[in-house]
Amino acid sequence: METLASQEEFKKWIKQENVILYFTAGWCPDCTVIEPVLPEIEAEFPSFSFVKVDRDKFIDICQDYAIFGIPSFIAFNDGKETGRFVSKDRKTKQEIIEFLKEVSDK
Repeated sequence: METLASQEEFKKWIKQENVILYFTAGWCPDCTVIEPVLPEIEAEFPSFSFVKVDRDKFIDICQDYAIFGIPSFIAFNDGKETGRFVSKDRKTKQEIIEFLKEVSDK
């Protein structure tokens, strides 16, 4: 998984094909619960590029995209948002997989 380093990088990422932005923060207990399974999920969906976005470093992006709870996921393809799994609730591995299957079909 790549880690977002700048606003400029963000603009480049979302213009690519099949990008999943994973919004997280070091202090988020629900994020630390799912992080160990993310490599397995990435391996299951090799057509996607996964990018980790630190909510605290990129609060402007979070505000622009209405990310008010973490962990959250937004899918992009060629500059267009194709799906979102955004809420303050804890996500399970199965819920994330279902989200990715859904956006894979778009």
